[in-house]
Amino acid sequence: MHTLKQEWFGNTRADILAGIVVGLALIPEALAFAFIMGVDPRVALYASFTMAVVTAFVGGRTGLISAATGAMALVLVSLMANHGLQYVLAATILTGIIQLILGGLGVANLMRFIPNSVMLGFVNALGIMIFITQMPYLLGSTSMTYIFAIVTLILVYAIPRFFTAIPAPLIAIVVMTSIALFSGVKLQTIGDLGTMPNSLPTFFFPDIPLNFETLKIIFPYALALSIVGLLESLLTSQVLDDMTDTSSNKNKEARGQGIANFVTGFFGGMAGCALIGQSIINVKSGGRGRLSTFTAGAFLMFLIIVLGDIVIKIPMPVLVGVMIMVSATTFNWGSFKFLKQAPKSESLVMLLTVAIILYTHNLAIGVVVGVILSALFFVAKISRVTVVDDSGVYSVRGPLFFASTTRFIESFDNVTENAIVINFENSQLWDESAVGAIFKVKQKLEQKGVNVQIQGLNSSSNQLYQKLI
Repeated sequence: MHTLKQEWFGNTRADILAGIVVGLALIPEALAFAFIMGVDPRVALYASFTMAVVTAFVGGRTGLISAATGAMALVLVSLMANHGLQYVLAATILTGIIQLILGGLGVANLMRFIPNSVMLGFVNALGIMIFITQMPYLLGSTSMTYIFAIVTLILVYAIPRFFTAIPAPLIAIVVMTSIALFSGVKLQTIGDLGTMPNSLPTFFFPDIPLNFETLKIIFPYALALSIVGLLESLLTSQVLDDMTDTSSNKNKEARGQGIANFVTGFFGGMAGCALIGQSIINVKSGGRGRLSTFTAGAFLMFLIIVLGDIVIKIPMPVLVGVMIMVSATTFNWGSFKFLKQAPKSESLVMLLTVAIILYTHNLAIGVVVGVILSALFFVAKISRVTVVDDSGVYSVRGPLFFASTTRFIESFDNVTENAIVINFENSQLWDESAVGAIFKVKQKLEQKGVNVQIQGLNSSSNQLYQKLI
């Protein structure tokens, strides 16, 4: 009970103020994602509301913001185009079920297989992507657009140096919006991106036939959404862990994402997951507890339903200024030092992870490819086995497994002795391929009349060897 109270009310004032800032920042993002999918803005706005509110209660990482996201929207584009909104909602519900199952199976335990170089690539790509997504609101615009964005950026940077009681982004948004309204300057506003809903989401079942044909349509999308959503959410959770020097229950977060998506589909929202940009805004603004996440979702609905007429007047350059600061703080500037000092293979993995994410606009693809490349480099590094001949005693050095068996076998091509000993004191057998390679060498040499003895196997290697020969 004490932990629950601390998570909800241990940082009340800062959590509420941070949630207000995030609620504002969620609106343009949600409208942009709705535009990507070709759906009514309500689909994304409702998703942002339900995802944030539900994960506030059932998520495993306090302070993390979940909502409609671009990665999930990109997965759903073709489903929306080919089958319509009702199938999107059904896929969202199925996504929740799959994520809930994966969370129960401990999918978050796979996080330990993501190397630091991939994490750096993930974070840096996000920082660059946040910056790039803001450019359409600036490029080709009027000089006043640039002025408002730059002044907002300066305010967000400078205010915390003198005043920290209220989050700098919130002050900057209020001040710059007021200046825009009183001066009458013409700028693109939130209202120009789409219309706002005027009611809360209501519960309903997607209007689709409940049969195997429907499942065939939505399952591939739901599976992709589950993987992309969990990958983004768990990586974002890890980033917040590092930023706040705290730990989180990532399997609980995976289950929480599943519950939130399951609920969202019944309330007319698209599938969502953690938003790295808004999560960082929340943490940088002082948000640490569940109340900040709940406030973000609740204030989002309050803004669009009660204050919709005011919100639509917020200039986009002001929000762009806030997001550019977020992109700058998201990017890990220590990566340049990492590139100089780290092994070339790890530097290459980081750069390729960034490049793939930026090219595909898909965080999941970049991370998966990065992990695979890291694994390949690791296998190549540890598969260097050597065999040293000392008067008929062949000492094997290095691990023997599927990637090193070829070099091991080739080391016995030119044996001239009548009897040899293969010594494994400085080696380890890891798999069936290792035992198979030993058997192949023995068989080949014995056919030539060479007597072969195996010695020096440690207990685990010997157990594997005796089991498979």
